[in-house]
Amino acid sequence: MKKITFLGAGSTVFAKNVLGDCMLTPSLQTFEFALYDIDEKRLQESYLMLTNLKESVGSTVTIHAYTDRKEALRGARYIVNAIQVGGYDPCTITDFEIPKKYGLKQTIADTIGIGGLFRALRTIPVIRAFAADIREVCPDAWFLNYTNPMAVLTATLIREGVKTVGLCHSVQACVPHLFKQLEMDATDIQWKIAGINHMAWLLEVTRDGEDLYPEIKRRAALLQQEKHGDMVRLEMLNRFGYYVTESSEHNAEYLPYFIKSTHPELIERFNIPIDEYLRRCVRQIEGWEQMRDEVVHSRQIEHHRSHEYASYIFEAMETGQPFSIAGNVMNTGLITNLPTEACVEVPCMVDRTGIHPCYVGALPPQLAALDRTNINTQLLTLEAAFTGKREHIYHAAYLDPHTSAELTLDEITALCDDLIEAHGDWLPRFH
Repeated sequence: MKKITFLGAGSTVFAKNVLGDCMLTPSLQTFEFALYDIDEKRLQESYLMLTNLKESVGSTVTIHAYTDRKEALRGARYIVNAIQVGGYDPCTITDFEIPKKYGLKQTIADTIGIGGLFRALRTIPVIRAFAADIREVCPDAWFLNYTNPMAVLTATLIREGVKTVGLCHSVQACVPHLFKQLEMDATDIQWKIAGINHMAWLLEVTRDGEDLYPEIKRRAALLQQEKHGDMVRLEMLNRFGYYVTESSEHNAEYLPYFIKSTHPELIERFNIPIDEYLRRCVRQIEGWEQMRDEVVHSRQIEHHRSHEYASYIFEAMETGQPFSIAGNVMNTGLITNLPTEACVEVPCMVDRTGIHPCYVGALPPQLAALDRTNINTQLLTLEAAFTGKREHIYHAAYLDPHTSAELTLDEITALCDDLIEAHGDWLPRFH
């Protein structure tokens, strides 16, 4: 029996979205869904929810929960990854609270920045262990990575010889969000997006051959006179000429311009939600406690196919009907003015033979320059993880745009040392 393995299946709501979509996909009805999570309670909750959903939507898939990871992976055709190593408590709290002692503020801390760096360092060993199992028990499987830091983890898997694509929500949400907030008609528009994860760029947007960017910029300038939730992105549009895919709260900490102790007024001016991810985590934990019974035990649970790419990728590979996605892949000459070692986010075509990234060419030079500032940190993070050298942790942090704009070299070194000590056994040993 063909198998889809879901790693981190205790993420019940996300498992419902991805595997619920698969239950509504005709070509996937003979598959086994193999659920795996280290939290057995959450694993069983997801198993019960998905079993109820299967009956509710009339699917014929088979569902099994596994406590042995290698057995969950054995013979898998597709793998979905949605793990979070260390969770909210203790690791996410640590990623925020120790930098605060140095005066370093963050918003999300899951991609780059000092928080993203340490999230990567504790996640990469787990990802490499996944890769070792995959090489042994399902070497031909396609791995769909949804876990952040997206670029670093996807590059890790590819380095380990696993057929991988990284998937993020930001590209498919970018243009609809922009047009909605600017009150523009999004009917029959075409667009082109490329760059790196969380810093890809809306390079072109047209309708019937007409460039819509002049009108976008006109309306964006008017909107910036009011307080709203997307002020960083619209400021970057004004200054650099293009709209970036990921949200303003994310981008505020990828750049050296917006969260500055020397100019604290910028946080208010650009409506930047410091500590936003901590608040989201608390809301999600509290919300899950309130909705658990409704989601897990309901026999009338419903699902409508979502915008997540996973089921469409599986469908294209099973049926041969092509489907276009935005994927994170290695830069094999796809974006000519970014490093070949980088993981880039580009249009990809999916069919029965796999995932085929599309050539983009050169980004506008100012956009490539911004992306390289983030790629620098990503590549040094990978160097630290693969060599085990503590000095490369420092190098990654020294090169981070936000961290280096706020702290001295001595302060960054001390901060890294404090975070290494605080994370303890959540990190491998560095020398």
